[in-house]
Amino acid sequence: MSAGSRLNPPSPELPPLRGDTRVSDVERIFREHNDSLVRFIAARLGSKQEAAEVAQEAYVRLLSLDHEEAVSYLRAFLFKTAANLATDRLRVRSRRGFMTASVEKAVFELSPERELEGEQAVERLRQAIDELPQKCREAFLLYRLEELSCADIAVRLGLQERMVWRYIARALEYIRVRVKGESGERAP
Repeated sequence: MSAGSRLNPPSPELPPLRGDTRVSDVERIFREHNDSLVRFIAARLGSKQEAAEVAQEAYVRLLSLDHEEAVSYLRAFLFKTAANLATDRLRVRSRRGFMTASVEKAVFELSPERELEGEQAVERLRQAIDELPQKCREAFLLYRLEELSCADIAVRLGLQERMVWRYIARALEYIRVRVKGESGERAP
């Protein structure tokens, strides 16, 4: 094998190579064992793409070995390195999953009291909207639910834009007071 062919890897997946005898050993291991290495890692990670990345990193570590006596154990070292890298990725994944699950649990698991409180607030919201005068309710619902601009609402309801703003402001204030449970307020 010439020096030029050692510098050009047989596959684009092979890491950049240095011009020493270990490089040819790694090239040989790559040709003979890369498919089985990627399958081995993919079985652990569940992703062929991620397995190829881990294999690449394992080859890089193999090429950066400083111990010449390890050359006879390159295949074993490669597979062990890849297994360790895969385990590291699984640990990172599980930590992320744990954090995500913890956040979801904290956000979505409500105590029965909080759940009841939320249901009561939604019912107060419905009642407050129903208590609004018709034009005020229509302006508010078009603004909040259909996300129309005040100009579009004014055209649709045959009102001046300034009046639409007033209706929306009144509706928001009335609903805020009613949802909080404050009493004594009349519908605008």
